[in-house]
Amino acid sequence: MTTDVTIIGAGLGGLTLARVLHLHGIPVTVYEAEASPAARSQGGMLDIHDYNGQPALRAADLTDEFRGLVLEGRQAMRILDPDGTVLLDKADDGTGGRPEVQRGELRQILLDSLPAGTVRWGHKAGGARALGGGRHEVTFADGRTVVTDLLVGADGAWSRVRPLLSAATPEYTGKSLVETYLYEADTRHPAAAKAVGGGSMMALTPDREIFAHRERGDTLHAYVGLAEPQEWFAAVDFTDGPAATARIAEEFAGWAPELTALITDSDVDPVLRPLFALPTGHRWDRVPGVTLLGDAAHLAAPNGEGANLAMLDGADLGTALAAHPDDIEAALDAYEQAMFPRSAKAALFERAEAQGIDGNSAKDPVHEMIAAFTRDGNERSR
Repeated sequence: MTTDVTIIGAGLGGLTLARVLHLHGIPVTVYEAEASPAARSQGGMLDIHDYNGQPALRAADLTDEFRGLVLEGRQAMRILDPDGTVLLDKADDGTGGRPEVQRGELRQILLDSLPAGTVRWGHKAGGARALGGGRHEVTFADGRTVVTDLLVGADGAWSRVRPLLSAATPEYTGKSLVETYLYEADTRHPAAAKAVGGGSMMALTPDREIFAHRERGDTLHAYVGLAEPQEWFAAVDFTDGPAATARIAEEFAGWAPELTALITDSDVDPVLRPLFALPTGHRWDRVPGVTLLGDAAHLAAPNGEGANLAMLDGADLGTALAAHPDDIEAALDAYEQAMFPRSAKAALFERAEAQGIDGNSAKDPVHEMIAAFTRDGNERSR
């Protein structure tokens, strides 16, 4: 294939695609809105699954580098009642198929695996239009343009490439997360550190939850979930950190202090993360010269699969393009026909876990979650 591939978005999915194309000698350029790799924090921990994320990294020939990032012991899981009672304390015995890494470190090994200049930083896509014959033009916020024979939207929830393929837009899921961090946890926040343990911890009711994990450097990273409309959060002044913290903490009155400390003792101001999703089973008719991957294609509420699916999308698309060097459309068709059902299956599986095996709304989310963690993890790959 001599056609250059243009990728919009330097997240994990776009970079995995770029890496696989590079290995196969296919020219590729990635355009990214951020000014540099260090422009913002890349998020917290990721568990990289043996049935999607790890095969993607094998296709990218980065397994050894990935293994060097794994934080041992972080697959441990604790589930607590809101009163602090420990309901599940699952140790990391080293046999689990979901080793944990820091997202930013994983992104960096992908960046380091690409030739200099592959990623063009500071290019925020404003829109894209078809030129005919499978060619497309992307216009950036500063007025610059690029024309390409093959355009891949790896640009996340609010993709500027998606309108070329689909009129679907993300809708609010009815739930938002509030993000907090506790630093030097073992010495400065010992009760919260003990509650979280050596890996991850969750405590939940049908409309409230606290999820936390232990990151590198004795840091606790927490996501506080509340099932409320967007108007509810709009009434909370997140520009006033202490006031926002106090308001969120009110919603967890009566919870154990070692759990609410993950809110009240945050060393940073709380950050609001509204959750959006595309329709389950989102798909489109084949359009010459353009496709999507990751959240641009199948955005779902956080379910542990998003980053893994994005990387597998990138690896599969790159492999398909290498297998069909003289027929881009055959490659895109093969990729999409595998990607559509895979992403829909992941979303439906997670929805079933949230609602209970029989598909009805879960009246006891805690015990459904315990059942999910005690079932054979390989069920997800079947």
